Amino acid sequence: MVMEQLSGSGCGVKRASPSAQCGTGGVILSDWRLRRWAVSPLALTIVAFWLRIPATMLSLSVNIDHVATLRQARLESFPDPVQAAAAVELGGADGITVHLRQDRRHITDRDVELLRATVKTELTVEMAAVDDLVRLMTRIRPDQVTLVPELKTEVTTTNGIDLLKERIRLEPVVKRLKKARIRVSLFIEPDTAQIEAAGRLGAEVVELNTDRYSRGWNRGTRLLDELTSAGKTAEKAGLQVHVGHGLDYRNVVPILENRVAAGYSIGFAVVARAVYTGLQGAVVEMKRIMEVYS
Repeated sequence: MVMEQLSGSGCGVKRASPSAQCGTGGVILSDWRLRRWAVSPLALTIVAFWLRIPATMLSLSVNIDHVATLRQARLESFPDPVQAAAAVELGGADGITVHLRQDRRHITDRDVELLRATVKTELTVEMAAVDDLVRLMTRIRPDQVTLVPELKTEVTTTNGIDLLKERIRLEPVVKRLKKARIRVSLFIEPDTAQIEAAGRLGAEVVELNTDRYSRGWNRGTRLLDELTSAGKTAEKAGLQVHVGHGLDYRNVVPILENRVAAGYSIGFAVVARAVYTGLQGAVVEMKRIMEVYS
């Protein structure tokens, strides 16, 4: 009797018998029409695509603030963050992040409005929980707002927002943003009390501050263990876990290995790398590292 092998299955389909059965991926091919479909090019293409889907989808959102910092250094109209965002997306990034600071030192309101109109992936706006910015965001409606602490004298954000102290002030802000159908993320320290407070406030996402980790990641595992534990606590609380601040092409690897988070917010390292490789190439390099652990 002539046997035809089902591609990749290692089992034969007996054409001579209508009741012949063949298992492929747990599917019993007991009908000749099903067997015929299973060996079709469409079926084989679907199976091949399914096998390539990673077990864990990790997302990279690239912060492009420093493109605007370079522009503002000479008060020019270039380089344009909107063009930078397009290059970042072409490199395979899953999102664009900008920090709209109260002093507008780099990213401006106009930048955010243009990015909302042009970004094809996800747009995240980091900002302080102040009324004028909340009003602006409820009008522009980015995909996500990440609430962060902000000091006029700081070069960059270094500490997570203290939810235990700021709860009363933050509650109405979170409600207003969620009412506008904006996903709310809170930038916090990798601390159990802060994570629990984030859940009570109604946030959907926590971004664990990796500043201390990024400065001491190669001096033992304590800071990595702290992040890993915090990530697991947040997951159990039903929160999406993101990480960010000071991450680069080397120190992100242990975090990926420990599967601390699903979302990664990385900016300065990518923009700095772009000086040598171009922005699209710098993003491609970071995505390749992440895909190893997807």
